[in-house]
Amino acid sequence: MEWIWMALAGLAAGMLGAMGMGGGGVLIIYLTLIAGLDQRAAQGINLILFIPCAILALICYIRKGLIDFKTALFAAAAGLVGALGGVFLSGSLDVVWLRRIFGAMLLIIGIQELFTKKCPPGKDSQEDTPEEKCEKTTE
Repeated sequence: MEWIWMALAGLAAGMLGAMGMGGGGVLIIYLTLIAGLDQRAAQGINLILFIPCAILALICYIRKGLIDFKTALFAAAAGLVGALGGVFLSGSLDVVWLRRIFGAMLLIIGIQELFTKKCPPGKDSQEDTPEEKCEKTTE
């Protein structure tokens, strides 16, 4: 019976991630609260499961010609440095603090999503006055 819950959590995380809604957050919450895993283990599993999704997305974006390789390599290098720094930092923090930081980040991102104005399709945010500024969404 436990494997059914794991499969459902993985399916929900995958679907939300494919829609750009942060399925990793769902997976970490499931792994820590329901499966009882340590925060570090849950975050590690989440990162490992992200790799195949990232590879598939990268292939799709390359086929559509949407990748600026110079920028992508710089971003990948910066991301690698950040990931290594995060691993070092998480190894030196108590798990209680990791959970608090993760919860605070989820809360901040959620609040930001609630109060960020989105542009209607076809509207360019650069043409707006400061009062009308909205976040440009990509499709």
